Amino acid sequence: MSRKAPSGTRRADAQHNVKKILDAAIDCLSRSRDASVVQIAQAAEVGRVTLYGHFPSREDLIEAALARLLSEGDEVLSGLDLTGEPRQSLQSLIASSWLLIAQSGAVLEAAQAVLPPERIHELHARPEQRVRDLIMRGQAQGVFRDDLPAAWLASALHHILKGTAADVSSGAMNAEQAPRFITQIILAAYAPQPANPEGA
Repeated sequence: MSRKAPSGTRRADAQHNVKKILDAAIDCLSRSRDASVVQIAQAAEVGRVTLYGHFPSREDLIEAALARLLSEGDEVLSGLDLTGEPRQSLQSLIASSWLLIAQSGAVLEAAQAVLPPERIHELHARPEQRVRDLIMRGQAQGVFRDDLPAAWLASALHHILKGTAADVSSGAMNAEQAPRFITQIILAAYAPQPANPEGA
């Protein structure tokens, strides 16, 4: 007579499967925002029934993948001291979290195709606010340009991170070089701009 596995074992197995599925979803969606549930299930080495048991729809799976990436990025930011000199704090942020932020950008494209804009905004609210707060502090101290909105400067950082991730993925850039290149570009872009003489 067969015996059912203890509930603790079943929970551990379920958690393991969820982790495998989300890992596969992030990997597949990072390579193609149109990755199908079948492709993700195959990459996770689970059946579609198992996948759908945890995530009833592709939309649910994409939302969970994006939420996990953003949560991991937020954990990285939470562990950083961003209260020091703004340029040094920004450099620490990029070095510690650029890959996670770049990955979330790839998954974000998939999420934008299937999730309502208000849900996307809700998921991003906390990590985006941290970056904007750092930029605004740098603007207030005169070390970052203040002729452009902090939100736009944060968006520019996001696009550079995403482009760098694509270059690393294609082999055009070495992953070890990426944080230094990103930092140099961003610090140059964020540098205060000389005031234009009136009428120039």
